[in-house]
Amino acid sequence: MDRYPNISDHGLIGDLQTAALVSTDGTVDWFCCPRFDSPSVFASLLDADKGGYFRVAPDSRDCVTKQLYFPGTAILITRFMTEAGVGEVTDFMPIAGRTPTDRHRLVRVLRVVRGTMRFVVDIKPRFDYGRQPPKVKISDDGVVFDAGSMHLTLSPVGERTVPLGDQGLKVEQVDEDVRLTRTLHEGETTGMVLESMGGRPARVPPAELQRLNDDTVRYWRDWLRRSSYTGRWR
Repeated sequence: MDRYPNISDHGLIGDLQTAALVSTDGTVDWFCCPRFDSPSVFASLLDADKGGYFRVAPDSRDCVTKQLYFPGTAILITRFMTEAGVGEVTDFMPIAGRTPTDRHRLVRVLRVVRGTMRFVVDIKPRFDYGRQPPKVKISDDGVVFDAGSMHLTLSPVGERTVPLGDQGLKVEQVDEDVRLTRTLHEGETTGMVLESMGGRPARVPPAELQRLNDDTVRYWRDWLRRSSYTGRWR
């Protein structure tokens, strides 16, 4: 991980009310919530030691990465290429709408295109520009990061009737942070939803994950159809 990546080494995702930066190594290193100008939740872009971050990446030192947007959308794909396989992390924020809300969702979808890949997920929220570390509560349905006036809920994708461990997902607390690991094989997909002010965690069925993706694709393509710009950055 580059401790301070260039701004050009990031993609931007958002839901019209706030936004997050995702670096080419799969790290959300800037995210303010619930507004663009709210205090930060992840800010390692400014302070790698105290700012906090949300990283999803292969458990491999030898990795080539590439970022691109799903055509006609603001859905970001970070592709990881290793000797063992090719994997992707798809990041997006379902549209929050025109009415201000404190509830925002950051969706991260993990997929292996070829071979096998062991993904490591490190979640280190640091509320209020790193001044307020959270209390962590892990359950079989996910994780809650509580900082009093603000909390985040992490809900993994999976069938609600099957324990997370039986689905191959390992969840462990590391000090004030959480690490998840899972090995995926070619064609397999999983993911997670991080939600602000979302209450208790609840497993996200795969069909719901697909619905969130489809709704977000539809929104951005409908929006794009109203644009008259046809250049390189359409």
